[in-house]
Amino acid sequence: MALVPCQVLRVAILLSYCSILCNYKAIEMPSHKTYGGSWKFLTFIDLVIQAVFFGICVLTDLSSLLTRGSGNQEQERQLKKLISLRDWILAVLAFPVGIFVVAVFWIIYAYDREMIYPKLLDNFIPGWLNHGMHTTVLPFILIEMRTSHHEYPSRSSGLTAICTFSVGYILW
Repeated sequence: MALVPCQVLRVAILLSYCSILCNYKAIEMPSHKTYGGSWKFLTFIDLVIQAVFFGICVLTDLSSLLTRGSGNQEQERQLKKLISLRDWILAVLAFPVGIFVVAVFWIIYAYDREMIYPKLLDNFIPGWLNHGMHTTVLPFILIEMRTSHHEYPSRSSGLTAICTFSVGYILW
């Protein structure tokens, strides 16, 4: 039952997302006290999605380590459900929302910083936290996709789910 480096990496990524979320929530910003709080920011929602996704990855790894060779059909069935949930979240939420947040943030930041991240925010959010929220998502999700095999949902169900999420966020 040796740990694979990818499993250890998933734990490290999960801990880094939890650290980023805790540090972000500890910041006293005026916008956190208005309607919607942090949940009105797609960056924050993306961090929660990434943390939940990597939490499910770690749970899947632990479950597979504990059930390996047990021969229990019920445990195997539950593990398959957990793996399919992990794969669905990656394909429908974690990858598309994560890539969108990184790409849009840095493109707008390069074009006109004041549009998306005014210099005033430097007083509240340290640079390392900004990169934790807007940069690390891309390499972490690409590493996950490269190191693990995933089964993807059908195109129609995937598009329906991401469109539902997008419309829900816009309506919010």
